[in-house]
Amino acid sequence: MDRSGQDRRSTVGVWVGNLPGPLALLNRFSITRYLLASIVSLAFDVALFMVLVAFASDPGWASAAGYSAGIVVHWLISSSFVFPGKTREGAALQLQRVGFIATAILGLGITVSIVSWLTDLGTLPVIAKGAAVFVSFFAVYLTRKFGVFR
Repeated sequence: MDRSGQDRRSTVGVWVGNLPGPLALLNRFSITRYLLASIVSLAFDVALFMVLVAFASDPGWASAAGYSAGIVVHWLISSSFVFPGKTREGAALQLQRVGFIATAILGLGITVSIVSWLTDLGTLPVIAKGAAVFVSFFAVYLTRKFGVFR
């Protein structure tokens, strides 16, 4: 509940908040909600990528399409479940969406930079990608929490 006594949670947020015991903790902290949103978004990203590659699509275009789909899914989840009551209206909503996309590009840049740097140093690509995902996740989360959805 916010200061006015209104519950700002989405329908999903209310449902998750009413789960028994430790499962209700999923809704308590924005970082856990953000982690769930990221997992769901990544699943959409990878699923679309795999489908497009299976139909002989260029892997570069397939990864761009998957990543873009993941951004859309993440926006829908973030604006209604991760940061409820923080979505703007009108022109401010458009600015918020631009900020969200900018943070997605920031995350992509962090990921590419770390993977390139670590693999140049001889690190296995899968380990480099894991490190990049970890750093990118927190950088983008903090930027969205304190910037886009403040």
